[in-house]
Amino acid sequence: MASEVKVPTLGESVTEGTIGEWLKKPGDAVKVDEPIVSLETDKVAVEVPSPVGGVLSEQKFAVGDTVEVGAVIAVIEDDVAAGESTKVEPRQEKAPEQPAEEKADKPAPAPAAAKEAAPVDTQTLSPAVRRAVLEHGVDPTTIKGTGKDGRLTKEDVLAAAEAKKGGADTIDDAAPAQAKIDIPAPAAEGARREERVKMTRMRQTIAKRLKSAQENAALLTTFNDCDMSAVIEAREKYKDLFAKKHDIKLGFMGFFAKAACLALKDVPSANAYIEGDEIVYHDFVDISVAVSAPNGLVVPVVRDADRKSFAQIEKDIADFGKRAREGTLTMEDMKGGTFTISNGGVFGSLMSTPIINPPQSAVLGLHRIEDRPVVVDGEIVVRPMMYIALSYDHRLIDGREAVTALKIMKEAIEDPTRMLIDL
Repeated sequence: MASEVKVPTLGESVTEGTIGEWLKKPGDAVKVDEPIVSLETDKVAVEVPSPVGGVLSEQKFAVGDTVEVGAVIAVIEDDVAAGESTKVEPRQEKAPEQPAEEKADKPAPAPAAAKEAAPVDTQTLSPAVRRAVLEHGVDPTTIKGTGKDGRLTKEDVLAAAEAKKGGADTIDDAAPAQAKIDIPAPAAEGARREERVKMTRMRQTIAKRLKSAQENAALLTTFNDCDMSAVIEAREKYKDLFAKKHDIKLGFMGFFAKAACLALKDVPSANAYIEGDEIVYHDFVDISVAVSAPNGLVVPVVRDADRKSFAQIEKDIADFGKRAREGTLTMEDMKGGTFTISNGGVFGSLMSTPIINPPQSAVLGLHRIEDRPVVVDGEIVVRPMMYIALSYDHRLIDGREAVTALKIMKEAIEDPTRMLIDL
């Protein structure tokens, strides 16, 4: 009996996605809830699981095709006998003298043959492939893809990892001469080349939203600088106790999130947005935290940040960062948000003018901490300083309000006690 695999609901207002990678090929055995295809949407990549156990008998679309929610994208033959025969056949094709079943399942020979069929492709890796690359520590540029247009598949990465783990013996079994050919030769000295890589759906959406923000909002940025001495001292003093009690490191983002909550309470327009001819205010603070993922910037939301503890905020942010790297963030994780914090300092940025995340009206930009000479009580001293920037929509937020909000954040960071007594 055959079962259809349909594109699931991808999130509010998301009606379609793009086939990013087929995780299973026709004829492959699949288990119930085992991912068979990765779909790229405007915000995240979604893996579609099999509704039944059996054999993938048909792929209705190719990699790169756009599919709508509810469309049938694959067919699973869930006949038990067919599933069992498919599982057994690969074992019968292996050399019978091998004593262990694990050896019979080694995928090394198949990728070696497949490598001859497709050239290396350096296009953006799918979430499943990225996850496999990170888990197994292999270099994707040295692997020849067997997918459509030379695209790397998860099986290619697993085979390369197995070869790497097996050392010289595994490479010899798969033909050492071919292994050397698989590594692309460097371009000749002085040679010039270019390549064209299709933008992922997520990158296209990021480009459209950022351009839309510049075109539709009256963007302006105000700057200030923070003496980070008090926060650094507090972290050093309590980091061990904090980690022991909460099982999470005490970072800077918790301090800035709490400082932002104080400022947004006193300057509500920075926590609002324009909708038509109305201003929508919020009595809660949902902070979007800009996180760098392998295929683009994502902004998962720490909900009710004004009501959460330092520990819970740090846990939420750490979890978002981990899942962003793994490609497992969901549409729900990025839904909403009333204010954004972007930390370019982790990459070494000294100063920037961040762009707001529509429909929000303000974004706080954090930067690197560096020792600088400053004047304190009439004396020149060296302090760990950070530039902070608040970009805002001038249609809604006046300069006085923006400067006030940023000043409140600065004062809270320089005197963290303010966050405890609501000043």
